[in-house]
Amino acid sequence: MEIQRIGLISDTHGLLRPEARLALSGVSRIIHAGDICNAGVLQQLEEIAPVVAVRGNNDHGEWANHLQDKEVIDIDGVTVYVVHDLHDMDVDPVSAGIKVVVSGHSHRPAVRRDKGVLYVNPGSAGPRRFRLPISIAFLEIADGVAKAELQMLEVD
Repeated sequence: MEIQRIGLISDTHGLLRPEARLALSGVSRIIHAGDICNAGVLQQLEEIAPVVAVRGNNDHGEWANHLQDKEVIDIDGVTVYVVHDLHDMDVDPVSAGIKVVVSGHSHRPAVRRDKGVLYVNPGSAGPRRFRLPISIAFLEIADGVAKAELQMLEVD
């Protein structure tokens, strides 16, 4: 059984912390759920692993023109829907056969299951907002089953 380990990151707002780079090393791919805010963040992530990224509400300019608002990807038979803000979902994940929804926007890390769909918000890995933690998440897929875990990053 081969396990796919995917790094999930969101709301970097132009800052890719060294702690996030280190934590993501060794993943097979990275999903960025928006509010990237500059091309440099994506370039740095691409040095670690292939990246799928969506546009967040703060992603503007020529560098962001190629980003879609939503992405649907298949990872070893598991359909993953990526969107910055959950309120912008344009499908019912259950009827569409989506097993995982990755989102950002709220800066609040969360993992939950609802009607068989795994919802993951890796939180914010960029500049601290209010008293919310700095975090990323990992998605593991094995034998068609997905599970996720959050990782709080120790930062000064």
